[in-house]
Amino acid sequence: MTKQGVRAVIDTNVVIAALKSRNPRSPTRELLDRWENDEFEWLYSEDLRVEYAEKLVEKQVDPLNIVDFLSRLILKGHPVLLTRDDLISRVPADPDDDIVIACAIVGRATHLVTYDPHLHALGEVYQGVRILDGLHFLYVLRGETPPA
Repeated sequence: MTKQGVRAVIDTNVVIAALKSRNPRSPTRELLDRWENDEFEWLYSEDLRVEYAEKLVEKQVDPLNIVDFLSRLILKGHPVLLTRDDLISRVPADPDDDIVIACAIVGRATHLVTYDPHLHALGEVYQGVRILDGLHFLYVLRGETPPA
């Protein structure tokens, strides 16, 4: 059952960490499992899907895992249509991240999950989107409070 209203954009670095992890109990693998169990909606744009594919190949993720992930994303994920007007400069230090934050804003995400310091530099909340790393997003999904 989807946690009501939890809509997330998952950055490429989190997907890479999940698909390259050999630890079945890693936080990033658990995120994928919780998505598969409909605990949140995964938002993605076409540009972000293409970035996932390119970076997963570049990082030498097993091609079967790449195909499986992208197929599931297309079937289960929620596409967000971005226009040129949506792709404004928000992350000057890394313009490639503009796609990620635009997807979150246009898709009305509640969360952006990333390990990227350029996106974290936008603050804990940016235009209504909470920016968290994978572990802290898991705390949200689990309904737990992070340890101090």
